[in-house]
Amino acid sequence: MAQQAGEHRVRPLRRDAEMNRQRILRAASQVFTARGLQATLDDVARQAGVGVGTVYRRFPDKESLVDALFEDKFQTLVGYAERALEAPDSWTGLVTLLEQAAAMLAGDRGLLEIMMYASYGQDRVHRARARMQPVVTRVVERAQRDGTLRADFRPTDVPFIEFMLTTAAEYAAQVRPEVWRRYLTLILDGLRPCRADTTPLPGEALTPDDMVIAMPSVSQRRR
Repeated sequence: MAQQAGEHRVRPLRRDAEMNRQRILRAASQVFTARGLQATLDDVARQAGVGVGTVYRRFPDKESLVDALFEDKFQTLVGYAERALEAPDSWTGLVTLLEQAAAMLAGDRGLLEIMMYASYGQDRVHRARARMQPVVTRVVERAQRDGTLRADFRPTDVPFIEFMLTTAAEYAAQVRPEVWRRYLTLILDGLRPCRADTTPLPGEALTPDDMVIAMPSVSQRRR
């Protein structure tokens, strides 16, 4: 009986711990979405309405909090790429992928910083990219085989398009946050198959290895 009473005393603490963890994750999502990864654990604690010590008991540092928070969001991005490959029409699949990813990144400053600059959760970001890269490659190659996408487009051009669109959204956030959709339309017209008057793309696209090198260096410059 004494053991059962002891177990009865422990269970509410476990429930409280999980409730605090979920409260912290919700607060972190709000804080990092609005302010990016410059926000601190103190900011998260204030948003959650708990002491910062409670945050540190659940997450020993900001990296572990970011890692836990963005796992589901990474899965969503990967899912966009997988569904684009399954779309009946290859061009529609590519367009939907570009639009959905841009909408998600434009509305979530923290996720944008993680995906574009890999300043936190680098291992998880690299795994997400490793999952997305072959799927995006197949999306691109499928559209090119169907003749709906210009032949000199490369899969590594996709994240750069997202970077341009989300930068436009960030720049105009106070007045017209959806302006990125205007520029996506302009870009999509440029992705159509080459005609006699189409200007060839200068230079070579970055390779996947180039992307791994480029993104952390951008993060360092921004800091």
